[in-house]
Amino acid sequence: MVVGDFAEEVDTLIIGSGPGGYVAAIRAAQLGQKVTIVEKDAVGGVCLNVGCIPSKALIEAGHRYNHASEGAPDMGIATEKATLDFSKLQEWKSGIVQKLTGGVESLLKANQVEVVKGEAYFSDENAVKVSTDEYSSQTYKFKNCIIATGSSPIELPNFPYSDRVINSTGALSLSEVPEHLVVIGGGYIGIELAGAYANLGAKVTVLEGEKRILTGFEKQMAQLVQRNLKKKGVNIETQAFAQSVEETDNGVTVKAEVKGEEKTFEGDYLLVSVGRKPNTSELGLEQIGVEMDDKGYIQVDKQCRTNKKNIYAIGDIVPGPQLAHKASYEGKIAAEAISGEASAVDYLGIPMVVFSEPELASVGYTEKEAKDAGFDVVAAKFPFQANGRALSLNDANGFMKLVTRKEDGLVIGAQIAGPNASDMIAEAGLAIEAGMTAEDIAMTIHAHPTLGEITMETAEVALGTPIHIAK
Repeated sequence: MVVGDFAEEVDTLIIGSGPGGYVAAIRAAQLGQKVTIVEKDAVGGVCLNVGCIPSKALIEAGHRYNHASEGAPDMGIATEKATLDFSKLQEWKSGIVQKLTGGVESLLKANQVEVVKGEAYFSDENAVKVSTDEYSSQTYKFKNCIIATGSSPIELPNFPYSDRVINSTGALSLSEVPEHLVVIGGGYIGIELAGAYANLGAKVTVLEGEKRILTGFEKQMAQLVQRNLKKKGVNIETQAFAQSVEETDNGVTVKAEVKGEEKTFEGDYLLVSVGRKPNTSELGLEQIGVEMDDKGYIQVDKQCRTNKKNIYAIGDIVPGPQLAHKASYEGKIAAEAISGEASAVDYLGIPMVVFSEPELASVGYTEKEAKDAGFDVVAAKFPFQANGRALSLNDANGFMKLVTRKEDGLVIGAQIAGPNASDMIAEAGLAIEAGMTAEDIAMTIHAHPTLGEITMETAEVALGTPIHIAK
């Protein structure tokens, strides 16, 4: 029996409160809309609760434990083996998540955004029914709707999830550091978690079907990461195709075909990290005619609008890289479009980052992509080894590449492999967004000694006037 369902009316209904949904809600509220968010799990979505934030906390803890264990012999610093209280680490990580999700809840409240807990299902093009529990539901009629339901890990048919076969969520909530972690997938999630657990003392094996890991980045960048992982004892098997897994109470045995040869790998856990699928299958989109492709991605225009003029979609459920900051960006665009503004997406300035060792970051065109697009380009490169700050950090393994248009020096792309690449890439993104040239960057005074100088130095290489490397 359904308890009294009298429809409530809202200006903008948002389904999902992840980094796309909650940002869209706040921007829409700022623009004068009456906003309601429907969230079936925790406010903050995957990113804040079981994705970006907890994974980076685990990665940072791995760095600190590894540094404390190994010391810095080159600096004359020797340490005894560090100890690790993994339960305390997990408690600390959870505290960060709680602080951030609590902050988001406060921001939504401050912007008078109503948060409804439940699962949404479209009744028609102007209404959803929200099931709050087994016996009750509430209908919400909306003028506009933004779908921001995110994605879920892909589950392979031969590797159903269990206590020992886990996805990224499970890998972040383990109660112990595995003695041996086997990872299927050498993309950014698999590599980040492989590196984190290797730093925490686990033996790690990565099985990647392609000829190399991190295929979304230039080969030379990925090679730096692979070499570093191998130094930590990580076994990376490329052209490796996992076939089956056998589980016991204490571990797993994985059979794989590696370059045509059958191999067996034993571990405590098997992490399956082969990508994510859009959460669009249980919303009733088909019955109201929202256009999707055969993989379940919702098709949208430059304002994130679906083929239904009052329904928008953002984040992992639309085509493009599945990145939290892309979702936030699209959320702002959709909220502004609803308010009648001319905002439209432009993805050239969206950065991609891997929190590996060294960190990798890319924005705009790569050299190859620029040439394929018909640009005549200059690809300038500067090594971290020539930067004083990188040397003083004892972490000078890497480089920056700046891709500029030859005719006028316009910055159209950048790639960075090195410490703090995730932070450094923002300057290159700003240059692309603002239509800056290599000369603009080179003429900007950068503080010394900083890693930021590498961006200036790379711009000088692009201009043919390098100071700190030979021309």
